[in-house]
Amino acid sequence: MNFLVVSHTPHTFINGRFNAYGPYVKEMNLWLKYVDTFEILAPWIKDEPSLILLPYKNKEIRFSEVPAISLLSFFEIVKTVIKLPKIFFSLFGAMKRADHIHLRCPGNIGLLGCIVQICFPKKKKTAKYAGNWDPKAKQPWSYRLQKWILSNTFLTRNMKVLVYGEWPEQTKNVLPLFTASYSEEKIAAIPQKKYDAILQFVYVGTLSKGKRPLYAIQLVENLMKKGILCRLAIYGEGEQRGVLEKYIKEAQLGSVVTLYGNQATEVIETAYKYSHFLILASQSEGWPKVVAEAMFWGVVPLVTPVSCVPWMLDNGNRGIILTLKVTDDTETLLRLLKEKEMLKKMAERGAEWSHQYTLEGFEAEIKKLI
Repeated sequence: MNFLVVSHTPHTFINGRFNAYGPYVKEMNLWLKYVDTFEILAPWIKDEPSLILLPYKNKEIRFSEVPAISLLSFFEIVKTVIKLPKIFFSLFGAMKRADHIHLRCPGNIGLLGCIVQICFPKKKKTAKYAGNWDPKAKQPWSYRLQKWILSNTFLTRNMKVLVYGEWPEQTKNVLPLFTASYSEEKIAAIPQKKYDAILQFVYVGTLSKGKRPLYAIQLVENLMKKGILCRLAIYGEGEQRGVLEKYIKEAQLGSVVTLYGNQATEVIETAYKYSHFLILASQSEGWPKVVAEAMFWGVVPLVTPVSCVPWMLDNGNRGIILTLKVTDDTETLLRLLKEKEMLKKMAERGAEWSHQYTLEGFEAEIKKLI
């Protein structure tokens, strides 16, 4: 089987291997176990080795480079229009060669892939929609268009669309499927955490405006003002790092908040094991994997109610849903800290739920789709 992946994820070549964003590669390596030949159609970048990059396990990869495109400004749209003929030609050729077409959405290359796949109604196809599938969510027009094409069973045939969460009134080709991070062998009795000493908070993710890492700092700062001893560890990089550093310095939080940058998976796993709470005040998520990962280790998540988060948290039984009003969220946490047995139960319920989604189970579902 010739398996084609159409993705907007930038790829690079390091030490004789194709590399890309780590969590994406980990998932794709599971798909690659069940294919004969593998082709990637994606943008190419020159990059140095990094903790967030991982190599594909399959060495026999055909890489078809397409230029990255953007629709964020008039100038970018003009440049994109110029590039379109080449991209459509590459997409059509790659899909013609493929036995199975796999689209990674949402993204601009994924959008073009959604359009071109219409020309191949008989070929077996899957699409992984890694964004927010909530029909009521306010999203860019390009995201809405991708969702419409993918769920339209007249235009999109012989395809299974994999989405995060279970949503009402979906077409028959839309299936819920959840990404896993850990193997069954990692499941063990969760560490018994005490909530009457220094509380350890953790943030894991890109330091971007949309992820709101500053809110995590402000929430911990407010708890400190209420007399709660806290520490916050922030893992990740992004354009907001300078903003965070300035805030930490001006608020004199250098002994409370630490920016660790990008770190290896093993370092993040250790951080989860020793943390009490995860803070993720994101504006939008698909499957917030850091929430599921943290819950796996008995960390209580504090998360905004975006995408399938309310379902993940069982509407507050497995975690705390943030209001983004720092005073209200502080008071909610202060009340819970007075009910330590309730917090322990919340952590246990979260871990029990997260343990359902293992790499073995995820791989079994992938095998069925291929």
